[in-house]
Amino acid sequence: MKYDVTVIGSGPGGYVAAIRCAQLGLKTAIIEKYNVLGGTCLNVGCIPSKALLDSSEHFHNAAHTFTEHGIELENLQVNIGQMIQRKAGVVKSNNDGIAYLMKKHKIDTYYGLGSFVNKNTIKITDAEGKEQQIETDKTIIATGSKPTTLPFLPIDKKRIITSTEALSLTEVPKNLIVIGGGVIGLELGSVYARLGTKVQVIEYMDAIIPTMDRALGKELQRVLKKSLKFEFFMSHKVTGATNEGEVVKVTAENPKGEVVTFEGDYVLVSVGRKPYTEGLGLENAGVQLGERGMIAVNDHLETNVPGIYAIGDVVRGAMLAHKAEEEGVLVAEQIVGQKPHINYNLIPGVVYTWPEVAGVGYTEEQLKEQGRAYKSGSFPFKASGRAKASMDTDGFVKVLADKNTDEILGVHMIGPRAADMIAEAVVAMEFRASAEDVARMSHAHPTYTEALKEACLAATDNRALHI
Repeated sequence: MKYDVTVIGSGPGGYVAAIRCAQLGLKTAIIEKYNVLGGTCLNVGCIPSKALLDSSEHFHNAAHTFTEHGIELENLQVNIGQMIQRKAGVVKSNNDGIAYLMKKHKIDTYYGLGSFVNKNTIKITDAEGKEQQIETDKTIIATGSKPTTLPFLPIDKKRIITSTEALSLTEVPKNLIVIGGGVIGLELGSVYARLGTKVQVIEYMDAIIPTMDRALGKELQRVLKKSLKFEFFMSHKVTGATNEGEVVKVTAENPKGEVVTFEGDYVLVSVGRKPYTEGLGLENAGVQLGERGMIAVNDHLETNVPGIYAIGDVVRGAMLAHKAEEEGVLVAEQIVGQKPHINYNLIPGVVYTWPEVAGVGYTEEQLKEQGRAYKSGSFPFKASGRAKASMDTDGFVKVLADKNTDEILGVHMIGPRAADMIAEAVVAMEFRASAEDVARMSHAHPTYTEALKEACLAATDNRALHI
């Protein structure tokens, strides 16, 4: 078979790229190593983790806030088997949805390991070892990433686990040790903390979610300690872990250089992700790798080999599903001669704990480092009528604006439905709105998004109305 475009990898970047290519009239194929479509995000990442986060949040509310709402329950219990089964159902529904989209857009789907024979020939090896080859004019590599492992922390997938195994545990841990205070560790730690697990987070840095605005990490740490009894051990360097049957022992050095030991029945190693390029045969096509094992690309996401592109986690930038989707569309449109663009500074980041955390644009730390004159306005959810009604009063919205022009430079929030609310900030910033612009837009009352309006008012001559 001969194709205009072949996409290797069917995660959010890959399948979206394939759909957009097909929409543009290109004969398209997609190759997936595993027997289902969707990649990490759909199968062992974004979607299943959100399913478990929602289930655990229901249980936590039933146990801790329903009485206040006038709802009384007896013999409340966790059925972890049903919880995992529901998660699997959500994943399958999405798997089926992507398979449907491939058929709808007449995209040929191949299951097996795709590897380059040369620049325009790709070999596909299925699970039984059978091989076939296809010819392609253009190729988009969208093979994603996998959890980073550490040489002194061997993953046994039983007691010392990654996020993949944490999504399918058959019991609620008594004590979960999370190594890494980033997004994945805090989300999965939240799942089990809500179900009654004691969660201890060991973080090498001096702050959790360190790539986001520092005020967000500080507030999230406070709330997780208060509401879910998280324990945090900051500036600790983990040196090893041993599985001793029913117990895992973790050793680390504290800020004083002293050796300390932690014990738990599970250890979740969540120290980041790395690009997945194994088996691609990049050398056969002459594709070069860049820093940290990523595929080197130019500003058009084209590799050093003309006609071969790479997107998503396998290239530079934030490892986010929606970033990969935007890149997939960009490459598809460039192939047919269009002139798309991506403003990477306006790709939002989200942490799906509760309260949720979200940010877009420059952080306050970045603006200080740039020496840029800015002003800041904040509004706490404890002053929000909607948040009081739903008993979600932790957190705030912070708006950073240029001191001279009032253009919004960054929006950072922690609070109820922040993951959804951040989209308003992205829209405003894409159109280069000022804080005054958003402050003068009518926001429905009572809603959580009023907090963004109030923060913009606060950034505009300290005019917030409700504080």
